[in-house]
Amino acid sequence: MAKSKHYYIRKSHRYLGVILGIQFSLWTLGGLYFSWSDMDEIHGDHQKAHIHPIEGNIKLANLSDILQKIRAKDTVNYILDTRLIQILGVPYYQISYSKEHDGAKKIQLANAISSELRAGLSEKEATKVAQLNFSDDARIKSVEYLTTINNHHEYRGQPLPAYAITFEHPSNTTVYVSNELGTVQKFRNNKWRIFDFLWMLHTMDYQGRDNISNWLLRAFSVFGLLTILSGFLLFFISFKRAKRI
Repeated sequence: MAKSKHYYIRKSHRYLGVILGIQFSLWTLGGLYFSWSDMDEIHGDHQKAHIHPIEGNIKLANLSDILQKIRAKDTVNYILDTRLIQILGVPYYQISYSKEHDGAKKIQLANAISSELRAGLSEKEATKVAQLNFSDDARIKSVEYLTTINNHHEYRGQPLPAYAITFEHPSNTTVYVSNELGTVQKFRNNKWRIFDFLWMLHTMDYQGRDNISNWLLRAFSVFGLLTILSGFLLFFISFKRAKRI
């Protein structure tokens, strides 16, 4: 006896439901965590200490003189960005430049008062910068110098090299300080790490987390739609059969 269309639809719906049910559960779990979490806490904003701004009456060095010093040791054809920052209470110019229009970006720090050029941060300086920017009084647990990272690292997509300074703190917070830029780039804590893991499951991007146009997510979205449509179809077929009885 030939099996009816109702049988095949019901069987397809059942298997689709089992496969998609797992992913739907993960989406729901992630959605609950996202909606019930304080994003400021996840980003570590509540752990960032207040840094006193640079006084407005400061006498800054001439930027042209600093650029001349940079040109004396390197080719500067394009200036990409210039910022006034603080490193341990001292104002510095953070100058980004390149030799070619689309060439590699280079960073040069220069004392904004004396105009003296300086190298990137030492480990001791980076550790002190992290301590000043971390609001809680906690001991240093470890310091790591990063030159390369993979796509799963919590500091992915950020400027390298950098120092990863981890504190002995219930949140297990790591402060990432750029060696060349001289500034804090990211705070990473346990809440962020949970968020990041659930976000990976949510986007189904198991390579870099943030590609919401990957084919796996698209396929599951289509399968989800098919599961819903097959459910509606089963309802109407069953309803019609029940009316005949």
